Amino acid sequence: QVQLVESGGGLVQTGGSLRLSCTASGSIFSIDTMGWYRHSPGNQRELVATISTFGRIDYADAVKGRFTISRDNAKNALFLRMNSLKPEDTGVYYCHLRRGGNDFWGQGTQVTVSS
Repeated sequence: QVQLVESGGGLVQTGGSLRLSCTASGSIFSIDTMGWYRHSPGNQRELVATISTFGRIDYADAVKGRFTISRDNAKNALFLRMNSLKPEDTGVYYCHLRRGGNDFWGQGTQVTVSS
């Protein structure tokens, strides 16, 4: 069982930056796929960025060039650096881990970008 806790959300103006962190209660391994998803009002939860088992990184088109995902297995942590934030980036951001077909989610952290 893995518990994920996000932090780093908040209110920021358009063009600003935030860094989200996700800490796992147990150990995370290189075989785990980890990622960030977001849920905006009126929309379904959507993928933001992932780091797969072999280090492959994928971003949603909407965030390419602005967001950077990274992980530190030694610290059981996942990060999301968000630059040039836009109002449409507003939403609850969730940390996700997949291990052996099992999915684990954090409770989410709110990001609000004001125009």
